[in-house]
Amino acid sequence: MIKLYYSPGSCALASHIALEEAGADYEAVRIDFGSDEQKKPDFLAINPKGRVPALVSDKGILTETPAILVFISQTYSASSLAPVNDPWALAQAQAFNSYLCATVHVAHAHGGRGHRWANQETSFEDMRQKVPQTVGDCFTLIENDYVKGPWVLGDTYSICDMYLYTVSRWLERDRVDISRFPKVKAQFEAIEKRPTVARVLENHFAD
Repeated sequence: MIKLYYSPGSCALASHIALEEAGADYEAVRIDFGSDEQKKPDFLAINPKGRVPALVSDKGILTETPAILVFISQTYSASSLAPVNDPWALAQAQAFNSYLCATVHVAHAHGGRGHRWANQETSFEDMRQKVPQTVGDCFTLIENDYVKGPWVLGDTYSICDMYLYTVSRWLERDRVDISRFPKVKAQFEAIEKRPTVARVLENHFAD
């Protein structure tokens, strides 16, 4: 059985949704960041980075959301979560997910994890003040150039939508109004109506 290690509110939500959408036999294991469980030896033996998601399969351990999402898509190819048989289309999906991972997530992280890049509290505050602009700029690009509609890749719901939905959930915390981005907002609302997503949210955020 696949095990997904996650923390509520993290980017691991995208992988959690993908497993549910794929109909996978999996177990979701919650890691309590509040008690620094991610820094303890048991979890570091799974992911030395001390972060989530981490996915344990019979082939080994995977980390990083884009890698996990494409692995789920290819493992459960009948679920059609990604265009796995079209190299160009799959590369486009990976390009989008890589942008979310490497740029949008980092812009968001400047709001609460400034210690990764600086040492002084004044630097942290400067980063926090910049977040609405940098995250807003990222979503302007996504709205104008990436979301083909109604889903990211066009007519087909995919791993890109699960990941964008996950990152879009952070917009309120980042002081960015999702209403500025009509296509993103419509995509967000459509995903929340999916029964599979409702099941994941109930389990993902359960006390």
